[in-house]
Amino acid sequence: MVVEAPATRQSLPETRKPRVFSGIQPSGNFHLGNYLGAIRNWVIQQDATNSIFCVVDLHALSLPTTRESMSTNIRNLANVLLAAGIDPQQAILFVQSDVREHAELCWLLNSVTNFGELRRMTQFKDKSGAQEESVSAALFDYPVLMVGDIILYDTEYVPVGDDQKQHIELARDVAARFNQRYGETFVIPKPDIKAEGARIMSLDDPTKKMSKSNPNPGSYIALSDDADTIRRKIKRAVTDSGSEIISTPEKPALANLISIYALLTNTSVPDVEDHFAGKGYGAFKSELGEVVVEAITPIQERLAALEAQPEIAARVLTEGAEKARAMAAAKMDIVRDRMGIGAPRT
Repeated sequence: MVVEAPATRQSLPETRKPRVFSGIQPSGNFHLGNYLGAIRNWVIQQDATNSIFCVVDLHALSLPTTRESMSTNIRNLANVLLAAGIDPQQAILFVQSDVREHAELCWLLNSVTNFGELRRMTQFKDKSGAQEESVSAALFDYPVLMVGDIILYDTEYVPVGDDQKQHIELARDVAARFNQRYGETFVIPKPDIKAEGARIMSLDDPTKKMSKSNPNPGSYIALSDDADTIRRKIKRAVTDSGSEIISTPEKPALANLISIYALLTNTSVPDVEDHFAGKGYGAFKSELGEVVVEAITPIQERLAALEAQPEIAARVLTEGAEKARAMAAAKMDIVRDRMGIGAPRT
């Protein structure tokens, strides 16, 4: 059975396709923020780019996990990506640990990464909190592995949200430092930050990013939520004072909901404002609920089909790993030679 993918794509450019790398952790339930903030853009761009998508299971090991949850989450994420429209005929999709060069390059890049750079990474500060002395070393070294993920494939652009820009800046610094020390080896990547959709905020607090770690399930819309649950969550989403449907910094909650509507209907924010001119929050939320249901239902249907046939995702990941491994191995031959490591060759 062939699982059809969404039809919304960008047309193929006449020039060479730029290399793009994106990674996502297999961490359980996925939500609307994941889809609009990242996955949807990957799907739209994959025809126009030379895209590599990676299930970064090694990154997930930076926090406590179990064998069962890891295995399940990898399979679920692969199915979600395929259901959302990632096309293995257009892009490479694989699991990070299936290409061992990622871990090897991480260790080698540690030699050109400064300790102070890692201490300044905001993600480490956020996740370690007051427990800095007891968290895993993997959490501290996480950014170097991310650098390796990116530059291993001569990536030109990395789609990220504003909160991930610091990681790309580190990748640029480390790649440039390696090139300066050992000769031109790596492409210096650039961040690809979308003007809209990069950060979808929580439904109960517009100052926080939508996250499944929020103890309030009403704060996010899971891709597994049924239609009635989606409508209910949208109806209960916080709004701002007043009744006019406009997107302004003074109305962050409403601006977030308008952004969701605009992205899912492929319209502009001003068009959404015009559409709801003279209408109240009730009418807006009611229509937004239907828009979200209409967008998520086809993904859920494809996801159910993929879950019933696990061999599809398994085959895609195996074939993707073979393609990625060939690229990574060739690059690492160059890296080892530039660094002068390994047994001398006659």
